[in-house]
Amino acid sequence: MEIYDPAEDSELLRRHVRRFASGRVLDMGTGSGIQAREAAESKSVREVLAVDINPEAVKQFQAEAEGNRLKKIKVKESDLFAEVEGKFSLIIFNPPYLPQDKGIDDPALYGGKRGWEILERFFSNAGDHLLNHGRIMIIFSSLTNKDKVDELIRGKMLEAEELERKKLPFFEELYVYLIQKSSLLKKLESRGISEISYLTHGRRGDIFTGIFNPAYDVKKYLARQGRLKVAIKVKREESRAVERIKNEAEWLKLLNREKIGPRLLFSGEDYLVYEFVEGEFILDYLGKNKEKKGSILQVLSDVLGQCFKMDQMGVNKEEMHRPHKHILITGQGKAVLLDFERCYPADNPHNLTQFGDFLISRGMVEKEEMICLLQNYKRDPCLENYNNIREVVLCSSGMF
Repeated sequence: MEIYDPAEDSELLRRHVRRFASGRVLDMGTGSGIQAREAAESKSVREVLAVDINPEAVKQFQAEAEGNRLKKIKVKESDLFAEVEGKFSLIIFNPPYLPQDKGIDDPALYGGKRGWEILERFFSNAGDHLLNHGRIMIIFSSLTNKDKVDELIRGKMLEAEELERKKLPFFEELYVYLIQKSSLLKKLESRGISEISYLTHGRRGDIFTGIFNPAYDVKKYLARQGRLKVAIKVKREESRAVERIKNEAEWLKLLNREKIGPRLLFSGEDYLVYEFVEGEFILDYLGKNKEKKGSILQVLSDVLGQCFKMDQMGVNKEEMHRPHKHILITGQGKAVLLDFERCYPADNPHNLTQFGDFLISRGMVEKEEMICLLQNYKRDPCLENYNNIREVVLCSSGMF
């Protein structure tokens, strides 16, 4: 495995290293050691850990560091963060970033089939090795796909600043990024959440996952559970909705008392954290379990019961007539309702009638009979009319 010789990218990155190097520095993929040596020149740096997956690069740079008495520098073989311990004030990375060329094998140049796969692996652990005030400095090419790199950074709740760019021949550009933790990431880490990754998004919110360490929380019921997978919901940058996250957190506090919705753990002005729910969306569940009539009926009964409770509480959830992405079914057959950002108090709630409309639209109940029962319930949302609807649903196994 050849050692990467310093080139234009190395020099471009090196120009910024000493300016930001301090405390403990990690030079990832050190190669010839050019960035490690530059960082060690800073008086505010007390230690530089230089790592590389290439054992020959490690051997050569180790000999150089010892021969020149570069006491600040320690050299170690590691595949990215595999053998790295602790946290750093600055992490420097000049990664292999070119898309793979067929028939050429050079790990020092190619970052994967599309060029960004090594960076994806790097960012999956980088934040957990960064001090609260720490920074990451990387360089990559326009051939790597800049939009994808930006996406990888945002997906870890990190923020990037472009320090410099340089045009190269044949329409290629190099970019030097300085990256740090977002204020939200710092808040979440202070509450004991780590391993944060982007999952998906809705119209108004982005969803991340993370691991919650209850040692940071005084609530005994959490402490008994150990590490807990959580979902983190934050407002999408594109959304014009106002205070939807705050609204959802307030309603979840009330609805959780009736065992409705995912269990809310804590929230802030711009985020909420709840227990992650493992399960399938309702239509996927129904499609995969067509032969399990009893299980399907139990799920539908569960949803109807939660809708009735919300009606009795005087709250409209909304979107129960199209709950495709708003109901998860767990492995135990429990229905968990999601997305309460549009909740509002109402004198005439329509959660159950909306879900009834959904059942009609899917052909899961006899249409005319169900319409009549829903009309009765709408006029008088009492327990008797709810039970009539529930009984019809439980007797509708022949409809699917």
